[in-house]
Formats: sequence, structure tokens, C-alpha cells
Amino acid sequence: MNEVKEKDNFWFIVAGVVVAAIAVMLMIKGSEHGKYESTAKAIAEDSANSAYRK
Repeated sequence: MNEVKEKDNFWFIVAGVVVAAIAVMLMIKGSEHGKYESTAKAIAEDSANSAYRK
């Protein structure tokens, strides 16, 4: 009997999952970047708008 060994792709799968997770995190971070920009501008114009008054 000849047994043919299949190539183990475990580490390729693990690397793919890691790359996909990093890509998702970067996309989420990029989409959140401008989220608070208008709030920061409003606080800069009038600091009384801020809940964190000094």
C-alpha cells in the first residue's frame, strides 16, 4: 500500500486568519478616525460645550 501524505496547511490557515483579523482592525480604526472631529472642533470654538471643563 502506498500512502500519500497530504501537505499540512495548518500554518497557512493560521497566518490567513491573523492577517484577516489585522485587516479588519485597521478598517475599523480607519472608519472611526473622523467620528469625533466635529465634536473636537465645537469644543475648540467654545470650551463651555465640553463636559470636561477645566
